[in-house]
Amino acid sequence: MNEAKKIDQRADRCPGMTYTEMLEGDTRSPPDYLFEESNIDMPNDPLPIEPYVSAEFAALERERMWPNVWLFAAREDELPETGDTVLFEINDKSFLLVRQGDGRVKAFYNSCLHRGRKLRTKSGNSTQLRCPFHGFAWKNDGSLKEIPCAWDFKHLEGKDLSLPEARVELWQGFVMITENHELPDFKTWLGPAASHYDNYDMENRYTGMWVAKKIPANWKATAEAFMEAWHSITTHPQLLPFLADANSRYDLIGHHFNRAITPSGVLSPHLKGKDQQYILDKMNEFSGGSDADTNRRYAASEDEVTVDNDDELSARKILAEASRAGFTEAYGYDYSDKSDSEILDNFTYNIFPNFAPWIGYLPTLCYRWLPGDTPDWCIMEIRLLFPTPKGEKRPRAVERLYIPDDEPFAWAKDTMGEALAGVFDQDMSNLPHVQTGMKASGNNLMELGAYQDSRVRHFQTTLRKYVNGELPA
Repeated sequence: MNEAKKIDQRADRCPGMTYTEMLEGDTRSPPDYLFEESNIDMPNDPLPIEPYVSAEFAALERERMWPNVWLFAAREDELPETGDTVLFEINDKSFLLVRQGDGRVKAFYNSCLHRGRKLRTKSGNSTQLRCPFHGFAWKNDGSLKEIPCAWDFKHLEGKDLSLPEARVELWQGFVMITENHELPDFKTWLGPAASHYDNYDMENRYTGMWVAKKIPANWKATAEAFMEAWHSITTHPQLLPFLADANSRYDLIGHHFNRAITPSGVLSPHLKGKDQQYILDKMNEFSGGSDADTNRRYAASEDEVTVDNDDELSARKILAEASRAGFTEAYGYDYSDKSDSEILDNFTYNIFPNFAPWIGYLPTLCYRWLPGDTPDWCIMEIRLLFPTPKGEKRPRAVERLYIPDDEPFAWAKDTMGEALAGVFDQDMSNLPHVQTGMKASGNNLMELGAYQDSRVRHFQTTLRKYVNGELPA
C-alpha cells in the first residue's frame, strides 16, 4: 500500500470486513481517493430540532446561507444549443440560464427592470428575453434590446439597463451558480473532492431519467435521510442480501463535502449463515423488474460461474466482471481495468447544501432538494446520469417528470424502474412522520450516532456556521 492509502482506522465500526479491506481485495487497483479516510472531530451533543420546523430559521437560511453558496442550477444537456434557456427557481429567487453563442452560460435574475414581472415562466429556446407585460426586451446576452414607447424613458438614456447576473461556473457538465461574486471558484470552494469526478467523464453524461416529487418534510430532513445507509435494516430489508449497509464508510472533508461509500455485492453484517450464491440470487431477484435492462450492475453473467464460498468477496467479483461486460456492450467503452468498487458500489457524495451527485462508472444517481415556502415541505429531484455511448453525440436531457402529490414514486415506475421506485417509496414512508414527529418532540432534541450519523452532524455544523454569520469566511 502506498503512502496515500495509509489511514487511521476508527474504532467505532460495525464488526466485519471494513471497506478498506474490500478495496484491498479488489481484482483491480482502486484509485487512492477511495482509500483516503477523512474525519472531523465533532462533539456528540444532541442536535436541536428547531432548524427543521422553525419559520424563523428558514428565513435565516434564505438571508444568510442560500445566496452565499454554490448551487446546482442545471445540467448542460438541458441547454445544449445557443439560445436554450432553463428556468431555475429556489426559495423566492428566479433565474434564467441562457446558453450563449460562444458556449458560455449566463444566469440572469428573472425580473423585468420596468415593473418586475418575470420575463419567463418556463424553459425553452429564446431569441430574446421579452417581458409579456409591456414588452421591454433584452438580448440573450442580457443587454437591453428595446423599450416600447422609448419617448417616455428619455431619463434612462445612457444608463446601463443590462439584466443583473448571478455568477456561473461550468463543472463536470453541471451549471453551478451563486449570488455571491466574492466566493472562491467552485472547485476551490468544494475542495479535494472536486477531482474525484475526473475519472468518470461526467461532462459527457446525459440526464436519462429525471423525476420530482413534493415531500411533506423539511428539505434538510429529506436530504439527511440519504446521508446514511444503516436505516436499511428496517426501511430497506430487501437490500441486505447484497448491500453492506452497516459497513458503509463515512468521510467528512472541509465545510462543504461529505460522502458515504456503501459496498455492493456483499452481505449486510446483519445477515448470518448465507453463502455467496445467495448474494447473487438475491441481487438478480431485486433487479428482475421493469428496470432490469438499465440496472446492469445487478445482472450476474449468464455464463457458468464458479462461486467460492471461502471468499467473502466472491459474489462481488463475479458481479463486477458481469457488469464490466454489460457496460462495455451498452456504452462501447473498455471497462476491463476498472475496479470492482467503481463498477458496483454506492458513492453517495453530498455537496453542501442540497446537491448529491454520485460517482462511479454505472449510471449514477444525482439528487437535488429544493426548499418549500414553509419548513414543512420540499421538492426532491432524482436523476440518473447515463454515459453517452462511444462515438455518439450527447443526447439532450429528458424532461422532468413531476409525480402528482397524491401518488407514490411507484406511479413513475416505468420511468424510474420498479426496484428503484420501491426503494424511494420506502424512504417516503418515514419522512412525513419525521416532520410531524419532530413537532411532537418532548425535548426538541435529536441524539445522533457518533459514526453512522456523522454526515448529518457535519451538514448541520456547516449550516449553523452560515446562519450564525461565520461562513462565508
